[in-house]
Amino acid sequence: MREKIINKATELFLTLGFKSVTMDDIANELGISKKTIYVHFENKTKLVESSTLEMFEIIAHGIDCICELKKDPIEEVYDIKQLVMEHLKNEKSSPYHQLQKYYPKIFNSLRSKQYRLMEDCVANNLKRGISLGLYRSNLEIEFISKMYFTSIMALKDKQLFPLKNYSMASLMNLYLEYHVRGICTPKGLEALSKTINNQI
Repeated sequence: MREKIINKATELFLTLGFKSVTMDDIANELGISKKTIYVHFENKTKLVESSTLEMFEIIAHGIDCICELKKDPIEEVYDIKQLVMEHLKNEKSSPYHQLQKYYPKIFNSLRSKQYRLMEDCVANNLKRGISLGLYRSNLEIEFISKMYFTSIMALKDKQLFPLKNYSMASLMNLYLEYHVRGICTPKGLEALSKTINNQI
């Protein structure tokens, strides 16, 4: 039952936002009493914490599985983007900013976890890309890893990138191409063109 509650809550939070969804909404969707939810979660904050941690673990595991395949590093970046987009439902309700505003402690903890995961993932991707001659050999790996994380987070800023102008999918595609073009060798640019064509 605990897993069912987390799964349904996560789905609703991502679709409607953390603030908008009440414990009543979750109970009604599951066809259970609110009391049953409180048996497993002391309050909504605990449920939000469990839901965000669960989603992070699922995505982190998916990223690990993609990285283990040791595919072309450019293809790997796009596969990871695809995985994240599938899990985050295009973020129409700006759940990321609702989490930041209403649950800052959970937000900061999640952000630290995301940064550690992404820093390792991007650094490994860059090193492999350099060794394969796809990325330039003079790249500052630490700098680019930090820039990558900061830029991905900035894409979620709805004041900078309003949803009426950009979907999250189009933003991610625009940013990834921008990022990869900036670090590629001529050989890497050929691989990038193939990857983009395969996405269409």
